[in-house]
Amino acid sequence: MSLLHSDGSCGGRDESSSMGSAAANAPSSFTEETQGYDVEFDPPLESKYECPICLMALREAVQTPCGHRFCKGCIVKSIRDAGHKCPVDNEILLENQLFPDNFAKREILSLMVKCPNKGCSMKMELRHLEDHQLQCDFSTVECPQCQGTFPKNHLKEHMTQECPRRQVCCPNCATSMAYEDKELHDQTCPLANVYCEYCNTVLIREQMPNHYDNDCPTAPVPCFYSAFGCPEKMQRNELARHMQEFTQVHMRMMAQSFQTINVTAVNPVPYINGLPFEPPLFSHVSHAAYDCNPEVENFKETIQQLEGRLVRQDHQIRELIAKMETQNTHMAELKRTIRNLEGRITEMEAQQCNGIYIWKIENFSGLQKAQEEERPVVMHSPGFYTGKPGYKLCLRLHIQLPSAQRCANFISLFVHTMQGEYDSHLPWPFQGTIRLSILDQSEGPDRQNHEEVMEAKPELLAFQRPTIHRNPKGFGYVTFMHLQNLKQRTFIKDDTLLVRCEVVTRLDLNSARREGFQARSTDGAM
Repeated sequence: MSLLHSDGSCGGRDESSSMGSAAANAPSSFTEETQGYDVEFDPPLESKYECPICLMALREAVQTPCGHRFCKGCIVKSIRDAGHKCPVDNEILLENQLFPDNFAKREILSLMVKCPNKGCSMKMELRHLEDHQLQCDFSTVECPQCQGTFPKNHLKEHMTQECPRRQVCCPNCATSMAYEDKELHDQTCPLANVYCEYCNTVLIREQMPNHYDNDCPTAPVPCFYSAFGCPEKMQRNELARHMQEFTQVHMRMMAQSFQTINVTAVNPVPYINGLPFEPPLFSHVSHAAYDCNPEVENFKETIQQLEGRLVRQDHQIRELIAKMETQNTHMAELKRTIRNLEGRITEMEAQQCNGIYIWKIENFSGLQKAQEEERPVVMHSPGFYTGKPGYKLCLRLHIQLPSAQRCANFISLFVHTMQGEYDSHLPWPFQGTIRLSILDQSEGPDRQNHEEVMEAKPELLAFQRPTIHRNPKGFGYVTFMHLQNLKQRTFIKDDTLLVRCEVVTRLDLNSARREGFQARSTDGAM
């Protein structure tokens, strides 16, 4: 009954793939201790291919003389640990009585299994599983930078965008470092831009100490006479004023320091019976003593230098004040000129409209939100001309509040006359046809604008020549369009509403009638 333990003992051909070859080439101790295949079979594994010891698919299946199948590693370990008997029926069993079951091995390697990697839905024969796992995008690999484990298909993104140890370059000093070290580096980088805590000037970090010490206009600095007892601290730009206002105080401080030094040096305090005796301050101090004391001479020179410096600084301050006043006057003139030019440009642009003006109202959702919160929404368009020469007009849009009676949640649209450049050359009151539209911003040729056409009524104040910048009386529609109707077409695009106004004066009314529009009655002057 004893059979030799060899791969060719049954005369069968070994069809195992690289998985089987790898197992065969592995050291004997590794092969003997290897349990069954712990993978998910599809369909599920039949019980005849299951090892009774590890309860997994047979790996390197062997058969006993009593007809039971085991994983080679499982049964060898059982014999060595539990004794020479079959774990199923306790029959005597020696290692040299085991023989390979190549038929079962081929059958098991031909069974379909699912890839064990999370996220992978591939199925393949068990013999190809090892090759698949070497190439599977969902297999787990180690990041060489942070030693974390990640799916293979995510490793590149992790190493370039997420890994805390990925290399980044400081944009200021070009130093290369790990990403997790960048925050600490940014706090000390000598070339990083930082704000001065006093004047908010932006400088690189290595320039900041010199800026604090010499240039910052609002950095706190001590008075020049702090050595003589002045306790004041102030911003650097206020130092000159302090020096000018407290000149006499500083001189007294210097004189007191000067007296104290000379009295101490020339006439030390005598002691009588162990007690200090202080004579009058200058009773025994001669002018010769003052003149011969080198410290006194140094103080005199210092006082003269500081007095000269104060005079020069006073002159400089007066000159700077005069220059600043001149520059302020010049700046005001430049601002007036700019405003005039901007107004002139706006007027020239308005004259190019030739009676057709499109008003672009942006952030319309913000206007609707204000209306829903019962906040009034009223806005006027820039002025535009009906021609050159022509009348100057503007539009007024009013979103009625939800609480308004009879016109709640309506868009009201009106036209106002404005003072224009050609008013003295035009006939008044204004007469003509006005077409108001809210434009459909849909793509394609089937756009449907919301339009109304109205005739000017010369007897109304809204069409008289304005006596102020903009006629307070307007003419148009209180219920031009309901807010709900904006949703029926693409009237709002990119949060923008487009309002179009086309004006034809009395001389061109025939062209307006030829287009086939009939005016409906308006809501009157507002």
